[in-house]
Amino acid sequence: MTLLSKRLFPSHFDDLFSTDFARAAHYNGGMTLPAVNISETELAFNLELAAPGMKKGDFKIELEDDVLTVSAVSEKNQEADERAGRYTRREFSFMKFSRSFTLPEQIDHEAIEADYTDGVLRIAIPKKHEEPQTTSRLISIK
Repeated sequence: MTLLSKRLFPSHFDDLFSTDFARAAHYNGGMTLPAVNISETELAFNLELAAPGMKKGDFKIELEDDVLTVSAVSEKNQEADERAGRYTRREFSFMKFSRSFTLPEQIDHEAIEADYTDGVLRIAIPKKHEEPQTTSRLISIK
């Protein structure tokens, strides 16, 4: 493979076995996992999970040690009576997922907040605010 073709057609195996992919991905028995955006600011980490069509009560967010696990179960039962025809249509939909994230040490575990709006679950994970240590002092001369 030439250098030009390698740049135009990168190896997908490199992506599959990268450490970032291995840490972020979680096989869930064949179910499609929601897409996740993770951003970092000076004050916090922010997770956004795309999960349209769900309700707030479908989600469960757990923190055990330094592992944050987001899971959801949604079961929908839609029934439509077709007046023009001679049948009733019934559709069942079931969705389940679980994703886990290892958090860094500088997290304020007590201040984590979550919000679900417009099909996106947003989780704010604040960093600990450490008081800056003073490095100045008066040194006496002996």
